[in-house]
Amino acid sequence: MTLLAVILMLVLGAALLVTDFINSRKALEGGIVRNSYGVGSRTEELEVREGEGRREKIEVQISERAYSGDELQSMFQRCIVKLDRIILGENKSLDHIESDMNLITGIPEVPVEISWELDRYDVMNVYGKLQEEELKKEGTLVTLTGTLTYSEAPGEQALYECRAMVFPKTLKEKEQKVGEIQRIIAETDKKTQTEERLVLPYELAGTPLFFFPSMDNRGAVLIAMAVLTGILLIALEKQNQEKEMARRRAQMQRDYPEIISKLTLLLGAGMTVKRAWRKIVMDYEEEKDIWGIRYAYEEMRQGCNEMESGITEAESYERFGRRCGMQIYVKLGALLSQNLRKGAKGMNQILKTEASQAFEERKARARRLGEEAGTKLLAPMFLMLAVVLVIVIVPAFMSVQM
Repeated sequence: MTLLAVILMLVLGAALLVTDFINSRKALEGGIVRNSYGVGSRTEELEVREGEGRREKIEVQISERAYSGDELQSMFQRCIVKLDRIILGENKSLDHIESDMNLITGIPEVPVEISWELDRYDVMNVYGKLQEEELKKEGTLVTLTGTLTYSEAPGEQALYECRAMVFPKTLKEKEQKVGEIQRIIAETDKKTQTEERLVLPYELAGTPLFFFPSMDNRGAVLIAMAVLTGILLIALEKQNQEKEMARRRAQMQRDYPEIISKLTLLLGAGMTVKRAWRKIVMDYEEEKDIWGIRYAYEEMRQGCNEMESGITEAESYERFGRRCGMQIYVKLGALLSQNLRKGAKGMNQILKTEASQAFEERKARARRLGEEAGTKLLAPMFLMLAVVLVIVIVPAFMSVQM
């Protein structure tokens, strides 16, 4: 993977080097393309050669393209058409203005500045904000004059003029009542500011008024947070249990070849199944402080306790397999139980074959885990490759002179 990244970078670097070399040998006979209108000027680094002399580096300031006379008039006309729509803001027509207008000072991507003049500053300011207290129900006519100035040539200007009929904001009946109550309270507050308490109005147009403190929702928020936290904790606990079960199964699967191998060795030495079983458990108890808890051996220890409590040896082996919950241990328990009940011939050979298969499966599982680890490393490797390519290629492309 690393070799591939190096080769790719070398190929791209060589291609960029050849392209830059060819471009640097071509004379700029057709000139340099200017930036479009409103983009701004830029600086280009060039090399100049006089006759057959040496080339010298110079910096050239290239202004953006300027509008011609006809183009300038066309641009002003387009701006005026846009202004008819933009200045309305949330209003639908100049014949009925109820909310603030949008008197912009410039149009995006167009080199034009706009200044505004109004004939009624008592009704509206130069930003288009309405003075609510000065508005009349019958409406107020306001003349707006906008001067459009070309940024690159302040002497080039165009005039925009419109008339707007401004009205107070139309309120619904409910909003009108709320506004009236607020007005009465504000007047009362102003008159009784020196008193200890603000007395709220008792009625509005003959209708009794009752005021209540607003309910705080902090209790509901806390309950919702508690419920959400409980759900998340339950989900976390379940996830942890699943992880623990997966870890338990993986550990028991790793220990299976070792347990089979010990049983085979001890039975081959002449021990009975029960004595071999107890010997394995006793060895585990002695090494438990070193190796920690091993779930398969813990289940074997419980099997020993069951035998001592009166449960038959065959039943203990079968229960051991069921507690482990894995097919390999269920098979082992059934095999040992069958040996006691029916007397299976060649028990030692069967266990040797089972141990051999278990070790082969363990090696295959180890190889598979190694392959999975290598696959997981591909994502960060590709990410590192992308970062390296960006660091190398972007500056090179930015410096290429097309």
